[in-house]
Parts: sequence; C-alpha cells; structure tokens
Amino acid sequence: MSNKIIGWIGIIAGVLLILISLVADQIGIGTYPGINTAQLVGAGGGLIIFVLGLIVALKKQKLEK
Repeated sequence: MSNKIIGWIGIIAGVLLILISLVADQIGIGTYPGINTAQLVGAGGGLIIFVLGLIVALKKQKLEK
C-alpha cells in the first residue's frame, strides 16, 4: 500500500474519531452529560491521527534512480 493511501486512511480515521468523540452524548454512547475527559482524549487522539495522516498523504515521494 502506498504512503498516500495510508495517509488518507489516517485522515479519515482521525476525522471520524474526532466526530464520534465530540457527539458521543448525542448518539447515546456518552457516559456523562457534557464533554468529559474521555471525549477530550478521544478528540485529541483523533486530531493527532488526522495531522499525521495529512503529513504522510502530502509528503512528496522520493524519486529512485
């Protein structure tokens, strides 16, 4: 699998993790009303995965001779 595909998978996974973490109470998987520590950790982790995926997807490929 190419780095570009891996990067896009990271971008999509990161965005999904951020969204699920922030709307957990609305979709019924939150344990306490309001945003709690677990949701913030999930959103932060999703942001890190998103940024790393973006870096990998946009990184230029080295040309081999």
